[in-house]
Amino acid sequence: MRLRPALARRGPGGGVPVNRAGADQPGAVETSADQPSAVETSAVEPGADATGVNEAVADIIGPGTAGADTAGADTARAGTGGQAPRSGDDGALRELERGLRPTAPAADNRVAAPPGHPHGPMRLGVIDIGSNTVHLLVVDAHRGGQPQPAASVRVPLRLVELLDDDGRLAERGEQALTDCIQQLRAHAQDLHVVDLVAFATSAVRDAPDGDEVLTRVRADTGLEVAVLPGEAEARLTFLAVRRWFGWSAGRLLALDIGGGSLEIGAGMHEDPEVVASLPLGASRLTRDWLSENDPPKRSELNALRRYVRAQIAPVVGSLYHVGEPTRAVATSKTFRSLARVSGAAPYGRGPYVRRVLRREDLVEVAARVCRMSAAERAALPGVSASRASQLIAGAVVAAEALDLFNLEEVEICPWALREGVILRRLDLLTSGLDGPRSLPPAR
Repeated sequence: MRLRPALARRGPGGGVPVNRAGADQPGAVETSADQPSAVETSAVEPGADATGVNEAVADIIGPGTAGADTAGADTARAGTGGQAPRSGDDGALRELERGLRPTAPAADNRVAAPPGHPHGPMRLGVIDIGSNTVHLLVVDAHRGGQPQPAASVRVPLRLVELLDDDGRLAERGEQALTDCIQQLRAHAQDLHVVDLVAFATSAVRDAPDGDEVLTRVRADTGLEVAVLPGEAEARLTFLAVRRWFGWSAGRLLALDIGGGSLEIGAGMHEDPEVVASLPLGASRLTRDWLSENDPPKRSELNALRRYVRAQIAPVVGSLYHVGEPTRAVATSKTFRSLARVSGAAPYGRGPYVRRVLRREDLVEVAARVCRMSAAERAALPGVSASRASQLIAGAVVAAEALDLFNLEEVEICPWALREGVILRRLDLLTSGLDGPRSLPPAR
């Protein structure tokens, strides 16, 4: 079944049509009464508010391969021994740029540059295959301008829940993923996307059969899906945060809690000086640590807290080599939900409203949600039914991270990974390193 967009203007006073039927079923469109920006399928008129597109955004390929992430984590790099290259260095960025290029279609599929300015508007698309959600983001973008949202389609596939006991995608997960990509690919074609990239993060990255599955997915759908290593995920998220806040933000620390991993980046430049990807995603921890009881027992929570702190502590030490951040920023659905529960403005008010999550409020919220059942958590503002089960694990990670990094508050950034992918892809297209490419023919 094709996903069809519905025109809607975002922002105060603007409504977005939602399809609530079957929203809790894998593959159905995710909706949230409190967050109209999290709509299932929506197109945005030029000049409309960017709320939907500016929500947390996903992954595409960077240095390394799918097998490079052992135990689901990339080590932090900082200091004199393992400092990551800055944005002026060639190594890291060239690796990212290489991975951001989609598989080249046949020569007759190449699309001419848009008329007018050589770097005029282009309609770009990105498919982000996360542990919880598969998200198609479509923007109209040009060099030197802010990408403008054209459409956003979100499917709560919950790929992490389709893994078998060995962590493999197997037939069930592969079929669900193939069907979803076929729908989103067709949707991108209907929207006249001239350049489409697709990437997968933790759930596929850590699956033993991930590479084999993606080879078959490409054969079935005609679309190459790149696996984004955790470190590249952190770098691209940091790029989006830097571009949103600008150079005046000084030294940034960016935190992103995904379904499978926690990404951390810190530095003065567009490429972070400290970068880490840790196996602390909300879905992963819920499955591995909190699946027995609802709400969990105190002993389960204490064990989880010890594990989380042990994972984050080495990264905290690495920050001393590069200096204290002048601004701490958080992205992702988990942080946005926690901020909303603690009193931040709803996302219907648009992306330019300042939203913060204070540590003292987070401690109170974390203690409260840990005593609630999943049904009670789903009734909280900003928490969807599909995400309620993993809110406790996300709250634990957020609270321990703010404590260990000694942060009084984090500011919520409406841009994240998907925007980082779009921005890097736009850099490639407008620098002459690559050209826009049409979608390969459907298989």
